[in-house]
Amino acid sequence: MIDIPIPLQTRWLPEAYDAIAPDGSEIRLLATVRGGSMVHCALPPGAVSKAVAHRRVEELWYCLSGEGQVWRRLGEAEEVVDVRAGCSLNIPTGASFQFRNTGSAPLCLIITTIPPWPGDDEAIPRERRW
Repeated sequence: MIDIPIPLQTRWLPEAYDAIAPDGSEIRLLATVRGGSMVHCALPPGAVSKAVAHRRVEELWYCLSGEGQVWRRLGEAEEVVDVRAGCSLNIPTGASFQFRNTGSAPLCLIITTIPPWPGDDEAIPRERRW
């Protein structure tokens, strides 16, 4: 296997979002490497994402600002977690999840996806919690 180097990247948070995620949140692209990608995710006040699960990727979430709740279910384990600045959590491959903004400001998260996000067909619709 030929090792093709990844170029050095520096990305600043764009003012406008780059895409709408399959769950309905606003996505701003950040730096990537071969093994993972990172985005800034924002959910407006009062908004609720669509419930989904991932086919192949897993994610790490870190809440930058705002207030909300994240529902996750994996097998028999199920929970709703209150999130605010400083909270981190994982979304394992195959876990159903949904999140909502319960505050008056955007709920902003940094999300690292491992491996990098492959495209919108990665998200499988699931039964909604909210």
